[in-house]
Amino acid sequence: MNNQQSVRCPYCGETFETEIDVSGGSQEYIEDCYVCCRPIVFRIEVGADGELTGLETQRDND
Repeated sequence: MNNQQSVRCPYCGETFETEIDVSGGSQEYIEDCYVCCRPIVFRIEVGADGELTGLETQRDND
C-alpha cells in the first residue's frame, strides 16, 4: 500500500510529492530529493492497521 505525501527537502527547502510504501511496516530508508538530488533519510512509522502514523525526514549527514 502506498501513500502520496508532500515532503520538504532538508537541504534545498523545496517541497515535492513522493510515494511512501507502508507495506513493509515502520522503517528507515534513504531517497534522493527530486529537486537537488541530495540524500534524504526517511523514517516512517506504520500503525497496526497499516496506516502511516509518522513521517520524519532529515539530512543524511545529521
